[in-house]
Amino acid sequence: MTLTVLGAGAWGTALARMLAGRGHAVTLWDFFPETLKGIARTGRNERYLPGVELPRELRLEPDASRAVRDAELVVVASVSRAFRSVTTCLAGFRGVVVTVTKGIEYETGLTMSGVLRQTAPHARVVALSGPSLAMEVARGVPTAVVAAGEDPEATRLVQALFHGPTFRVYTSSDLLGVELGGALKNVFAIGAGVCDGLGFGDNSKAALVTRAIAEMRRLGVACGARAETFSGLSGIGDLIVTCFSRLSRNRQFGERLGRGETAEQILNSMTAVAEGYPTARAAHALARRLRVETPIIDQVYAMLYEGKDVRRTVQDLLARESKTED
Repeated sequence: MTLTVLGAGAWGTALARMLAGRGHAVTLWDFFPETLKGIARTGRNERYLPGVELPRELRLEPDASRAVRDAELVVVASVSRAFRSVTTCLAGFRGVVVTVTKGIEYETGLTMSGVLRQTAPHARVVALSGPSLAMEVARGVPTAVVAAGEDPEATRLVQALFHGPTFRVYTSSDLLGVELGGALKNVFAIGAGVCDGLGFGDNSKAALVTRAIAEMRRLGVACGARAETFSGLSGIGDLIVTCFSRLSRNRQFGERLGRGETAEQILNSMTAVAEGYPTARAAHALARRLRVETPIIDQVYAMLYEGKDVRRTVQDLLARESKTED
């Protein structure tokens, strides 16, 4: 197939590498021409996937409109805050669009498929999500994800396209649930990182992750998703890897926060976006709008946007009234 990947960050580059390696004609676009020039010069994306060789057949295109012109399928791997502007080039696109971006738009409360319904109204949308660290995928580490969409034919097409010896793809019809699981887990991963930064043990992190699953499910169901989706790859699976992996940017963000750095200091020094930062704000607003109780999201939001002391945050979580486990 003729494919285009919009976004040459770690995840977009890893997927472009995987698909080009299977014989597909892949075009890679990025907002920053310097990123593409670096790939053309070295054959690697040293900023995001250092040391990983990319196929020579990979086509690099700095113009978004030209990049998608002849594509049969487009993968969108931009950061969530730029997702709407990046996908304006798909206004007339009538093929399948695969979103691998994990986030919630603050102004509208929409997941990325919701944004695509507005920016790419003729496209068939599928979300690809799950526990999939880009560097591990690029190195061929066995991985399992889920492709979710409301169009069964498009979902099966994406499954067939991405499924391979080290990359197993399941399918789901709960598009909203799969997207919400992928987005919300980044917020909880920041909280898990705070536990690491404060020097807490495995008991603390296990408790946070377990309660995060309940919170994720509660907010997801209020949005219209299916409860069981959050027990799958895009829910608990992605939550586990993002909260525990040393490669997780969101966990790293939280760890630095727990060690005393401010959110602004961390943001200014990171080479890649930690999606949990903007998602915390969007998820907090969404929960307030739906009147859903989200104590972990609330406390992460307070640390990031209100400057709340991290130790006070933990104390407030522990001091909550005793209740029956849900």
